[in-house]
Amino acid sequence: MDWIWDNAARIGELTAWHAALSVIPTVLGLLLAVPLGWWASRSARIYPLVIGGSGLLYTIPSIALFVLLPQVLGTKILDPLNVVVALTVYSIALLVRVIADGLASVPHDTVQAATAMGYRPWQRLWHVELPVAVPAIGGGLRVAVVSNVSIVTMAALLGIPQLGSLFTQGFSLRLTVPIVAGIVMCLVLSVVLDVLVHAVTRALTPWQQKAETA
Repeated sequence: MDWIWDNAARIGELTAWHAALSVIPTVLGLLLAVPLGWWASRSARIYPLVIGGSGLLYTIPSIALFVLLPQVLGTKILDPLNVVVALTVYSIALLVRVIADGLASVPHDTVQAATAMGYRPWQRLWHVELPVAVPAIGGGLRVAVVSNVSIVTMAALLGIPQLGSLFTQGFSLRLTVPIVAGIVMCLVLSVVLDVLVHAVTRALTPWQQKAETA
């Protein structure tokens, strides 16, 4: 416990970095996955290509991606941008299928009614289809952000500060306390972000809550 109290400020700083490196790629991945998911949901021929291609992205080993991206982006190996880009790729891989299936589940009558009211395709997407698909997309976001919390720790092998740094420090010093502290903080961060995404999802779907209580 003495080690934890002595390093409380550093643990807090690493947690803040870890949260940023987990949340930012999730948000960017969502923004990029929406048009891809919408495109896939519109064509049975394109669907397997987009979903299959995005799924393959998740099979790329994270440590290999962290090492290769500096050469592709022209950044330094310690630049956090490499982690943001890598995790954005993984977020896209997880979210494209969720968004495509969520949009495809929107009742056909709802889509037809929006079209009859004069909504253009993109207007219909933002004002009708996405709001109806929010519960499904929210579930995918919860998986993506928690997954990112886990993957970020691999960046500690490259020296990028976040909670994974406690693992490498504990290993090099042969101390168990830093490793346990890192694991506990990752678990706490995962729970906090999961609850936050769930709360936002519920806030965006008040009609669903009314239906549940009816």
